[in-house]
Amino acid sequence: MKSREIRAAFLEYFKSKGHTIVPGSPLIPRHDPTLLFVNAGMVQFKTFFLGVEKSPYNRAASCQKCLRAGGKHSDLENVGHTARHHTFFEMLGNFSFGDYFKKDAILFAWELLTEWFKLPKERLYVSVYEKDDEAAELWSELVGLPEERIARFGPKDNFWQMGDIGPCGPCSEIIIDQGSSIGCGMPDCAVGCECGRFLELWNLVFMQYNRDASGELTPLPKPSIDTGMGLERISAVLQGKINNFDSDIFRSVISQIEFYTKTACGKDKETDVSIRVIADHIRAIVFLLSEGLMPSNEGRGYVLRRIIRRASRHSRLLTVHEPFLYKLIDSVIDVLGDIYPEIVDERERTEKLLKTEEERFARTIEMGMTIFDEIISRVKRDGTDVIPGEEIFRLYDTYGFPLDLARDIAMDVGLRIDEKAFQREMEIQRERARASWIGEEEAVASVYRELISEIGETEFVGYENLESESVIKAILKNGKLLKEASEGAVVEVFLDKTPFYGESGGQVGDTGDMIGEDFRATVLDTKRPLDGFHSHIIGLKKGKLQVWDRVKCRVDAEKRKATMRNHTATHLLHAVLRSVLGDHLKQAGSLVSPEKLRFDFTHFSAPDEIEIQTIETLLNEKILENLPVVTSVMDIKTAIESGATALFGERYGKTVRVVNVPGFTSELCGGTHCKATGEIGLFVILSEGSIASGIRRIEALTGNTAFIYLKQKKSELDALRALLKTEKPLERVERLLNDMKSLEKEIQKLKTTSRDVISEALKEAHDLDGVKIVKIRQDGLNPKELRLLADNIRERLQSCIIVAASVTDRQAAIVCMVTTDLKDRYNAGEIIKRISKIAGGSGGGRPEMAQGGTKEIEKLDKALESVYDIVKK
Repeated sequence: MKSREIRAAFLEYFKSKGHTIVPGSPLIPRHDPTLLFVNAGMVQFKTFFLGVEKSPYNRAASCQKCLRAGGKHSDLENVGHTARHHTFFEMLGNFSFGDYFKKDAILFAWELLTEWFKLPKERLYVSVYEKDDEAAELWSELVGLPEERIARFGPKDNFWQMGDIGPCGPCSEIIIDQGSSIGCGMPDCAVGCECGRFLELWNLVFMQYNRDASGELTPLPKPSIDTGMGLERISAVLQGKINNFDSDIFRSVISQIEFYTKTACGKDKETDVSIRVIADHIRAIVFLLSEGLMPSNEGRGYVLRRIIRRASRHSRLLTVHEPFLYKLIDSVIDVLGDIYPEIVDERERTEKLLKTEEERFARTIEMGMTIFDEIISRVKRDGTDVIPGEEIFRLYDTYGFPLDLARDIAMDVGLRIDEKAFQREMEIQRERARASWIGEEEAVASVYRELISEIGETEFVGYENLESESVIKAILKNGKLLKEASEGAVVEVFLDKTPFYGESGGQVGDTGDMIGEDFRATVLDTKRPLDGFHSHIIGLKKGKLQVWDRVKCRVDAEKRKATMRNHTATHLLHAVLRSVLGDHLKQAGSLVSPEKLRFDFTHFSAPDEIEIQTIETLLNEKILENLPVVTSVMDIKTAIESGATALFGERYGKTVRVVNVPGFTSELCGGTHCKATGEIGLFVILSEGSIASGIRRIEALTGNTAFIYLKQKKSELDALRALLKTEKPLERVERLLNDMKSLEKEIQKLKTTSRDVISEALKEAHDLDGVKIVKIRQDGLNPKELRLLADNIRERLQSCIIVAASVTDRQAAIVCMVTTDLKDRYNAGEIIKRISKIAGGSGGGRPEMAQGGTKEIEKLDKALESVYDIVKK
C-alpha cells in the first residue's frame, strides 16, 4: 500500500466505526503555552480530555502533522542516524471521549492491522503496563495472543501522563517482529530489546486516572482513549522496508537531493546520513514556513533556524555550498500538497524565505570561521592543545556553527575540543527547554479552568450594549478565591454577563466602571483567560463588594469607540496592503487599542515611500466612501464558503462572526467594529519597519487621535517657518545642512593635514633596522579623523609603521598602519592588540590597518612608548 492509501484507509476504517473524522490542527499551537509545536494527535483534543470543554463528538479520528524538535520532545539530533526518527511526521490516531474504552480500542487496532492492512498475526506482539491485568486479559482472551507474546513493562515504558498532574493511564503498544536478520542477532533478543528487530507500531493509551499534586491516582468518571501510530513507520512496514526513508513518502525528495548533490543514496553510510537529514528537515521547513513561522533567535523561530542550518550544514557535507534546499520544496508539495493545501498556497513565500535564510547561513559560517580562527590562535598562544567546549558551544548557539565542522578543523591543526564541556552546556540548554515546557502560564490557566467549571461561562453582551446589570459570581486575588474585597483592593471579578470586551484577537480589553449598592470600582482592564470567560481587573475606590452582589457595569464609551475605529481600520489596511504589495501578504499579528493600531504582515522588502503614500491614500478613500460594515454570525463552513478570510491556525468555534465591508474585505473576527467606514474619520501612518526576517509592521492612528497628531505636526511646521523666516523651510534646511557639511569637512581637513602636527610627528620618527616608526597623539579627533591623520603621514613617508592615538570624551582611539612593502614582515593587527592590551583596552584588524581603544586614559602614553619594543619583537 502507498502511504496515501494507508492514510485514507485508516480514516475510512474509523469512519465506518462511527468516528468523526477531524482535520488535523496546525503545527504551531495557538492556545497552548506548554508546547513549542504540536507533537501528538491528542494535542488539539487536550481541553476535551481535561474536561475544560465538552467535545461535540464522543469518538474521533485524525491524521495530525507533528513536529518533535526543541522543548521536552525533540528528535532533532537523532534524525539521519536511525531508521525511525523524524522531526516532521504524520500521526494517525483514534480517540474516545468517555465513550468506548480498552476492549474496543484493542479490537479496532487489531482488526485494522490484520484484516485491512493484512499484517501477519504471528509476527505481532504487544506490551502492557505491569499492573494492567485487564489489558493483558483482553489481548489474550479477545484477540487470542499467547502469554509469551504479551510483555509487561513498568511506568517508564507503559504508563502515559499529560503532565505532572491531570489525566493519565496505562498504555499498550502493538509491536511487529521484523525478523532475526534485523537487529542484534542474539538468541535471547525479545520485545524490549533496543536493537530494532521488535518495532513499536501503535500506542494505545487508556486514560483512566487523574493524578493530583500529591501523586495520588483516582479513577476518572469517564475513561478515554488516545492512540497514535506514525504514518511513516506503518508505511515502511507495509512496503517491506526496514528504514522509513526507503518508503514512498521520501522517494520524491531523496531523488531530488540525489540529482542536485550528484550523490546516490545507499552507497556510503556518511553521505546517506546527510541525504536523510536533508530529506527529513525539508519537510519540517516547508510546513513551518507555510504556517507563517519566521526563522529567528528565540522560541519556535530559533528551532526553525536550527533545522534549516542543520540541513544546510549537511548539504555542505555533500559538497553543495550554494543555497539549494529551496529547490526541494516542490518535491514535498508533490507528495503532500493535495493533503495539506497550505503548503501549495504558501509555495512562493516559502521559497523566498528559505533561500534568504540559506544565504544568511552561508555568511554566518564565514563569520563563525573568523571567530573560530581567533579561538585557535589564542589556544595555541596559551600553549595548550584543548579548545574549551564552552567556547565551541557559544559558537554553535550563537552562529549555528556545527560541532562536527569545528572538530574537523581542530584536528587539522593538531588540536582537540573538550566535548564533555560542550555536551554539559548543551544539556544545560536542554534542561532550560524542559523546564519551560510547563510554565507559570499553565499553572495560572488551571486556576481559571477550575473556576469556569464551578461558576460557568460569562455571557458577553458588549456587541449591542455598553452597560449591563450583572451579578458577581467570583472574586479572585493572586489565584485565590475571596468572598469579599474592601476599599483599595485590586482584584479579579467574574460576572454572569458583561458588556466589557475581554482582550483577545489583538484587541485590548475594555475599561470603565462598576457600581454597586455599597461600592464603586474602576475596571482597569478586562481579560479573557479562557474562551467564554471574562476576568475584570478592578480597583475598588469605595466601599466593599461581595460574591452575589448586583452591579451596574458601564464601559468607557469613548475608549471603546476609538478602539472600534482602529479595529475596523486594521481590516481595511489588510485588504489595501494585499492590493498594493501582493496577495502573498498575510497578517502576522496586530494590536488594537484606543490610542493606535499596530499591524504586522509578511513581506520580503520594505515598501517604498510611494507605496506607503498609496496605502494611506487608498484607505482614506474607503473611509470617505462611508461603506457599511456588516457583522454576521454563521457557521464556520458557510463563512469560509462565502469568501471570508480566516487567520491560518486560529481556532474557531462552530459559529463565527464575519465582519464584512461588501466588495472590499471580509474576515472572521470576534472584535468590536464601526457600523460604517466613515466613522473611522481619518487614517494616518506613523511608521513602517521590519520587526523580524520577512515580517514588517505598520503603526497608525485614526479618528481624533490622527487629527490631533496632524495638528501638532502643522504647529511644528509653522514654528519652523517662523524660526527660519521662510515659507519654504525644507529648502532652507537643506541649504543649512549642506553648508554645515562643507564646514565640517574644512574643520576635518585642518585637524588632519596641519603641517605643524605632521612635521612634528615626522621629526620624531624612530628608525629601527631601516624601518621608520611614527607614533603620535593628537587629542580631539574622532576615529575617522584619526585614520585620515595616519593616512596623511603614510602618504608623506611611503614606507613606515604609524601608530596614532587620540582622546575624546574620556575614550582613547588608537590606529596602526603598516605600508604595503612592510606588511609581510609586520602585522598591524598584532601590533594594535599588544598596544591596546598595555593601555587596558582591546583591538585588532588587518595586517595593513588595525584599530583599538581604551577607557584607561592614564595608561595611553605608556602604551605608545612601548611601540618600539613591540615592533622589535
